[in-house]
Amino acid sequence: MKDFKTILFALDFSQSSDYAFQYALSLTRKYQARLLIVHIINEPVDLRGFYVPHISFEKLEQEIEEGAKKMMEKFCREQLGDYGNYETFLLPGIPYDEIIKKAEEQSADLIIMGTHGRTGLDHVLFGSTAEKVVRKSAIPVMTIRYAE
Repeated sequence: MKDFKTILFALDFSQSSDYAFQYALSLTRKYQARLLIVHIINEPVDLRGFYVPHISFEKLEQEIEEGAKKMMEKFCREQLGDYGNYETFLLPGIPYDEIIKKAEEQSADLIIMGTHGRTGLDHVLFGSTAEKVVRKSAIPVMTIRYAE
């Protein structure tokens, strides 16, 4: 089996993501790999030009970013224990696209991410970031389905 030197974990702060992280951390420890924890901040719908009372678009983006940063810090504090060979990234953009770009940019050997296992209309309406990463990534992808 190939040694994994760099593993990228895509984090969305869901239960599915928490569950999948245990696999990512286990593999990272086993191979003493560098762990990249990536959270993508979906670009919000541009509301400029519409009347939205009491909301500044720039302030909204800033608050979302600050909230994501706090959540990332809490996640790392609670989940990583004594593991220190990691880096975190908060990136704006389209999740599947940014996950693949960051994995390629950092020469990741593996991408690990949770999946919600949506089906039917839910899947059609919301799509699947994990599915898009699997289809479009040249880097191997491990998806972990959350067992409810």
